[in-house]
Amino acid sequence: MTHADYGYGLWGLALVNAAVFILFAFSFFKPATRRDWRSFGAFSAFIVALFAEMYGFPLTIFLLSGWLQSRFPGVDWWSHDAGHLLEMMFGWRVNPHFGPFHLASFVLIGTGFWLISAGWAPLHAAQRAHKLATTGIYARVRHPQYIGFILVMLGFLLQWPTLLTLAMFPVLVVMYIRLARHEEKAALAEFGSEYRDYMARVPAFVPRLMSRTARPSRSCTPMERQGAARSGAEQALAKKHDWPRRG
Repeated sequence: MTHADYGYGLWGLALVNAAVFILFAFSFFKPATRRDWRSFGAFSAFIVALFAEMYGFPLTIFLLSGWLQSRFPGVDWWSHDAGHLLEMMFGWRVNPHFGPFHLASFVLIGTGFWLISAGWAPLHAAQRAHKLATTGIYARVRHPQYIGFILVMLGFLLQWPTLLTLAMFPVLVVMYIRLARHEEKAALAEFGSEYRDYMARVPAFVPRLMSRTARPSRSCTPMERQGAARSGAEQALAKKHDWPRRG
């Protein structure tokens, strides 16, 4: 393999891509509190680790090269396209950028950034008015921006999985859940029953497919239909003979 075949060592490109995605997320998230900076910093560390392997040094390929070459001998694992591990391992090797995992990653990353963006405006307005954020996306889930960060990271794991980001992902998910719990305790202390009612109505991370009040209709059993018919007949007879109603 010649030096031209080696698809890495592009540290400038790694730096530029990491900076673009971090600034992109910053423009949507706009961290203000110490807790905001913690969550944003953890996400930034994930992005830096990702692009350092994507364009700098392929640590995952290096550590797994023996197993990968013996299991998938037809793949040039030091080419840049081979970094799309899931596409290579599942046989989508012609153009991994149009493989199913890569396309699914675009959906997850786009949805994640949309959630981060959609959550900022109602949250900022509520914070300025010292109220709860319960409108917009906050009417569906209580922590849309944390969900957004998780979806973006999950999308990048599908697109370019590495051992380091794979190890970081569950740790960061747990961290975001704990941050959400701390925020809820603070909101309960400040807003009390108002936030407790909001928690009862709106799920934390996974939106409900239908409202609690919207229950699916249930067909009546033959016994129920017979009872309803008998009740209707009795009411008609009582009206005809002007029987007194029970109190």
